[in-house]
This record gives sequence, C-alpha cells and structure tokens, in this order.
Amino acid sequence: MSAGTTERNERGQRGDRDRGQRGERSDRGQRGEPRERIEGELAENIVKIKRCAAVVKGGRRFSFAAMVVVGDGKGKVGWGYGKANEVPPSVEKARKEGMRSMVSVTLDGATISHVVEGRYGAAHVILLPASPGAGVIAGSAVRAVCEAAGIHDILTKSFGSNNPVSLVKATFAALKQLRPKSDVERLRQVTLS
Repeated sequence: MSAGTTERNERGQRGDRDRGQRGERSDRGQRGEPRERIEGELAENIVKIKRCAAVVKGGRRFSFAAMVVVGDGKGKVGWGYGKANEVPPSVEKARKEGMRSMVSVTLDGATISHVVEGRYGAAHVILLPASPGAGVIAGSAVRAVCEAAGIHDILTKSFGSNNPVSLVKATFAALKQLRPKSDVERLRQVTLS
C-alpha cells in the first residue's frame, strides 16, 4: 500500500471518529431542535470547534479548540473556550469554564427590555426586543447565547466580522448593558409608562 493511500485511510478513520465525538456533546436533537432540559440542569451549546494542525517531523499533530455557551434558560448564561488534543476534552474544558463565567441577564418576560449594542473586535451586534411569538431571529452564534439565557423573542443584527467567537463575545457585551425598568426610572428620576 502506498503512503498516500495510508494517509487517506487514516484521515478517513480520524474524520469518522471526530464526527462521532462531536455529535455526542450537542445540545440539539437529530433535526436541530433543543433537547428537553431537566430541572436544575444547565444546557450547553457547542458554537464552534476548530482544528489546528502543527507540522512535526512525523507528520501533522492535530489539536482542537471548542467554544461552548452554557445557560440555565432563566437569565444566567456563560461562555467558555477550551483546547485539547481530542474533541471531548476540549468541549468539557470549555463547558467548565462557561459554568465558572456565568453572568445574570435582565429579562423582560421572554424578551429583553430595551435595545442594546455590543462590540468585540470587528464584530458588532444589535439586540432588539420583539413581541411575543416572534421567536429568536438571529444567526447561529447569537442564537446560541439567546437560547441559553432563556430569551425566546428577540430580533438581532450582526455587522462586521462573522467569526462565531467574536460574535458570542459581542453578544455578551450587549447583554451586560441590559438594565431593568426600575433602575432606569431611578437613575433618570422619571416614571416610565
């Protein structure tokens, strides 16, 4: 057997193995719908898995980096970034970091209370409140954060970079700016209708 054939066989087997491992950790069912969440359990959503290859004397050495968004669906959400030589350990590291970095988000029912903008690097995200039944109108990275936080009705628009990691960080920057109505009334010393 030639060296090229051996390399293709190894790559094919490794690809099958990686696809199987990625599928295990997903928070979505077979058709993309979220799985049922057990009370008190945190939902995790894998936003991005990157593969990096280091060329060494014996060939290429692959490593993986995973970005995971973790949330309880009731206003607490966090993100984590983990790196390892295999996919499952990188996802597990990212999940643990996401649990440690959780922040509380101010919700107004199933949506947000006012318009906010977030920026991170070249990524720019605008979040707008939506009427009940509108759903989550967002790209995959922003949608992962909104669903993990428990936001069910929201309109979003992203500008600039479409890098999922930057978009998640920009979305978190926007969500941290949310204030409840009572705080705005107190700061402005007015009564809002």
